[in-house]
Amino acid sequence: MAGQDPTLSTSHPFYDVARHGILQVAGDDRCGRRIVTFSCCRMPPSHELDHQRLLEYLKYMLDQYVENDYTIIYFHYGLNSRNKPSLGWLQSAYKEFDRKYKKNLKALYVVHPTSFIKVLWSLFKPLISHKFGKKVTYVNSLSELREHLKCEQLTVPPEVLRYDEKLQRLHEGRPPPSAKTPPPRPPLPTQQFGVSLQYLKDKNQGELIPPVLRFTVTYLREKGLRTEGLFRRSASVQTIREVQRLYNQGKPVNFDDYGDIHIPAVILKTFLRELPQPLLTFQAYEQILGITCISGKHFQQNEQL
Repeated sequence: MAGQDPTLSTSHPFYDVARHGILQVAGDDRCGRRIVTFSCCRMPPSHELDHQRLLEYLKYMLDQYVENDYTIIYFHYGLNSRNKPSLGWLQSAYKEFDRKYKKNLKALYVVHPTSFIKVLWSLFKPLISHKFGKKVTYVNSLSELREHLKCEQLTVPPEVLRYDEKLQRLHEGRPPPSAKTPPPRPPLPTQQFGVSLQYLKDKNQGELIPPVLRFTVTYLREKGLRTEGLFRRSASVQTIREVQRLYNQGKPVNFDDYGDIHIPAVILKTFLRELPQPLLTFQAYEQILGITCISGKHFQQNEQL
């Protein structure tokens, strides 16, 4: 699923909501404040998402950061009549976020606002304090957002990127790109990211463990196991792309050259995230999921046998 963290466990208390990738932690802004993103384009239709659970999950996520200053980026693109929460839900949601959440929220960026947002703001204005209103900034393009934030660590949904490009073309008077998409290019013989495990096995003389997996896990075992928040921190998007390019070209990667233990951790997550098929496989998913329902007593009985 697009936007889903590959390390997300089915035992997560909000797995039913978190698996959609609507909320993500995306590094820090220019002032070192943690950034939390909300992407409307990842919200499924309303009948597939419990909006009350979404509200509880949002509070659960923010509870980890509200003790310090933080920033929220709201990507409005993708909100439509099929997935839009009710006005009553929005009103109750605002009331749920008491002073604990509003005090250290230093900025709320609304990206690609529409007339709906502005109408909604006028409706809720009597309920919103003047102090909170000053924290809200409308941002009409991603280039404008970059003027406020360092976006190297910010992961923008592909749908939002395409929409932003479309707006820029319209603004510049250029015609939109042709709807016809070119055929996909075949992967390089040394390709490591975005290809199947079978492809990697065939190109690596039958080796079952892909090189990226082997090298990153070995490096993290040797130098990263005592690092707090190892798989929770972000890294420079530019650096991650550079490492991916080296791997895809079959060139060696020395993580010592980068001086950041979080880079191999992000590379490992990126590799798993870009696999065309999940590690558990679609066919075995239900069986593996069933294993988590087996009680410890059942295992003890099997051991005695």
